[in-house]
This record gives sequence, C-alpha cells and structure tokens, in this order.
Amino acid sequence: MTDDRTSKVPAFTYPTEEREQRQALADNPLLARMRDARRAFADRYRPVYHYVNPEAHLNDPNGLCFWRGRWHLFYQGYPPEDPRQHWGHAVSDDLVHWEDLPYCIYPDPEDRCFSGSTWVEDDRVIAMYHGTKLGNMVAVSDDPLLLNWTKLGAGAVIPIVETDRFLPKEAPYRVFDPCIWRDGEYYYSLSAGQLPNGPGGLPIAADFLFRSDNLVDWEYLHPFVEDDRFSLLGDDGACPYFLPIGDRHILLYYSHMSGGAYLIGDYDRDAQKFRVSFGGNFNQGPSGPGGVHAPSATPYGDVDSVVAIFNMNPAKPTPGWNQIMSLPRLLDIDERGELRQRPVDTAMSLRRERLGGGAMTIPANRTTILEGVEGDAIEITASIAPSEAQSFEIHVLRSPGADDEVETTRIVVYRNRGYGDHVHFERAKDSLVSIDNSRSSIAADVSSRAPETVRVFIDEEADVELRIFVDKSIVEVFVNDRTCVALRVYPERRDSRLVAFRSQGSETVIRSLDVYAMEDIYAEGG
Repeated sequence: MTDDRTSKVPAFTYPTEEREQRQALADNPLLARMRDARRAFADRYRPVYHYVNPEAHLNDPNGLCFWRGRWHLFYQGYPPEDPRQHWGHAVSDDLVHWEDLPYCIYPDPEDRCFSGSTWVEDDRVIAMYHGTKLGNMVAVSDDPLLLNWTKLGAGAVIPIVETDRFLPKEAPYRVFDPCIWRDGEYYYSLSAGQLPNGPGGLPIAADFLFRSDNLVDWEYLHPFVEDDRFSLLGDDGACPYFLPIGDRHILLYYSHMSGGAYLIGDYDRDAQKFRVSFGGNFNQGPSGPGGVHAPSATPYGDVDSVVAIFNMNPAKPTPGWNQIMSLPRLLDIDERGELRQRPVDTAMSLRRERLGGGAMTIPANRTTILEGVEGDAIEITASIAPSEAQSFEIHVLRSPGADDEVETTRIVVYRNRGYGDHVHFERAKDSLVSIDNSRSSIAADVSSRAPETVRVFIDEEADVELRIFVDKSIVEVFVNDRTCVALRVYPERRDSRLVAFRSQGSETVIRSLDVYAMEDIYAEGG
C-alpha cells in the first residue's frame, strides 16, 4: 500500500476569466481564513510593510515572476491543517503592496512541495520545483491570476537517484532544488547539489544541467558551473536562479552554510557551461540566526536588471509564525563588474508621512538623539558628507537612557577602511558599512550575531547615501544604491523607538536627512 499524500487543505478549481476569478475569490474560504489570521496576529515583531505569510510559517520564496501585468510571489507555506510545504501565493502591481491568494501547488503525489523557479512564456507560466520523495516536478498555469496549476507527467520528471547525503552515489548528479529556462529549442534545468572533488577532497557546489524539448523527458548533460572560486567549500548551491543581467549572467543561490549568494559570469551556449568571473554573498555571515536566507529572482523589465527577494531567518521564537520576506532588490552590474543592489523604486510609495529630519552637524564623541522623531516602521534617508571621523553611527530602535543602558541597533560607516581597489593595493578605496545587533535586545531568548559588514566602493569626494528600512523586526540598509546589508532584530523594551547619531573622533555633517513613517500594507486585513 502506498502512502496517501493527498493534502488536507481544501482545493478549488477556479474560472479562467479574471472577472469570474475575482468573484470566486470573494467567497473563497481559504482567503477568508487568511484575512482572519492576519487580523488575529498581534505580535509586535510582525512586520507591517514586508511580506509575511498570512497564516503559520513560511520558508523559501519561489518562482517570482511577472505575468500579464502583475508580479507573482510564491513561497513555501505551511497550512495549519496540513503543515507540509505547499506553494503559497501572493500577487502585486508594484512589488511592495501584496495581495494574498490561495495556496496554489499542493503535495500529491510528492510528499512536500519544496523550492523551485518559474519560466514565463507568452501563453503560460511553467513552475519547476522539488517534490520530496519523488524528484523534480513540473506544473503549468495559464489563467490570469495563476490560480489553477496542472502537473505534467505521471510523477517526477527528473526522479530522485540514490545519494550519499548531498553527493551522487548511483548517478552522476543529485536531484534537488531546480530552476528552469529556455534557450533555443530546448528547456534547461539546474538541479542543486555537490561534487566530491574539491580541494583536499572536500565537497564543492555543483549545479547539474538537464535539457528537454517537452518538459517531461529530461536528459542529463553535465555539471554546469566552471571556474567557481567564490563559493565556500561545502556549499550545495541550493535554490538556484540563472538569469541574464546586462551582457553577463548571474546565478543566485542559497548556501546552507552562509545564506544568500551569487556568481557572475558568461553563458557559453555552445558548451552549455557557465564560466564564472566574480561572486559574492547577500549575507555577510552564517544563514542564521537572523540572516538572509534563500533568493527568488526574475528579469526586471529587460535583460539589464534582475529583481530578487529573500526570506529572512528568525532570531527569536515567535509562536505561530517566523520568517519574513525582504524588500525586493534591483540587481545590475556596476562599472567595476560587480553586483549593484538598490531598493525597487516603488518602495517610495510606502512612505506615509515625513516625521522629521533636515541638515545637521553631529558633534564628536557623544551620542545625539534626533528630537521629536521615533518609530519602529520607518524609512531613513541620509546623505553624509566626507569627514575625518573614525566612524559614523546611526542608531535605530534605540531606547532612552545612557549609552551603557540602552537597547539599540547600530549602523556604522567606516570610510576608506576596506580593501584596496584591486590594482593599487596600498590605497584603501572601499568603505565598510555594518549593522550591529549585539545590543538590540535585552531579552534572553533573542540570538544576536556578529556584525554584518559589507564593503562598498564610494568615491573619496562623494557623500555616503543611506536608505535604512526598519520594520518591527527587520533592518535593511542600502548604501549608495550599490549594496545592501540586512538582519533581524527584536527589541524587548516598548520605548526602543528612537533614532540617534554618533561621530567618533571628529564631527560629521549630515547634508540631508528625512525620516518617514511607513504604510501598514495589511491595515485592511490583507
């Protein structure tokens, strides 16, 4: 007898025209339950303008895509009546205001619906994902809101092979998190995993390449990535997304060791190989606690840019829910051939009112509280002039009191304290920006992490331009539209809502400063 893997979550078939779909959703009991769940959650750490599952937990984002004028975000959801992974679903006109939709891909015959990606064609959207205990699956949808999905084949289109942990045993590949794209007459897919032939015999990440002309029958080709000197030894390249970016290609992935990461290089179509020339991390430390987890990504308007979203790991028990999504980031390649990150333009639409700010000079060696401004769901924009200060700090979610008594999350800028410029090594061109949450909470059940520190090239004569997004339990800092550093925080004190500054050694001029209260995108129940 085989296990019955039928989901206990109610399943529905929806009309194929949008007007009728909207009518069906108006009375849908799953959506009604989700709205009730959003209203019921009263956790102070639950964000108000970042996406979070309306009910229960979430994990990896999946299959971010643009279809018929809307953005679709899928994710690993855990329905209360059957907490195996299903694909949750949300839709947006602008990537920041999200509307919940019902679960869309249910387990059966697979045991759980793990991570995967989508490929958008003129007449349909293709999802490829990992179905546990079976292998990699394919499902398709062509209706306006992507509510109805049909699985192709009699089961997994790339069945699981016997493996020893991550390493292939009975076959030259592992079947795990897949991504999908089309090139010419073939569909191609990567399946994440490892090879045992790294330095010293240690395992290295390997994305195994398959191709198909019909989405059901797949032929294994070879490991796809060459010249990768950037991934950690022991990485497994989970949750891959392979996309064009400018005149290069990018492979985003999740490292179970260190969180979100990427490789940049050239797509050799003749050899069907990805030849890597640069790489880096979206997370500057381990995946958890409180760090950047897995990516989901898709082209943004054209091949020059990619939009990516990440789930953020928890660092404190929060009964009934845990992970959240980052703000979407626009990715492109800068003049040095490195990855550039900035918030999507529509993030400005989340600003509700200006709370205060203005130009000011921060005196040396003492903490200055920004008077009359506080909040735990805010955006701060600051333009900081070059100075002789050893470091410059912005404190958010700070409580009142002396420095040695407070809860505070410190964002620290170190001008020209990073690596050289890759050619003139004696000159420290890069600057460093850190988020330090070691004093963000006095609660005993909060896990802090070593400061997240990112390097960024800022011309010696240029201002440091910061956009800081604070949303209850997440802080994201974008620097000069070039990079981002993010983590989770959980202040215990209810009065940890202040903004403060400190300039060490010398004074610092803030040329412009604005603090905005941010919209609660769930105020009407989602």
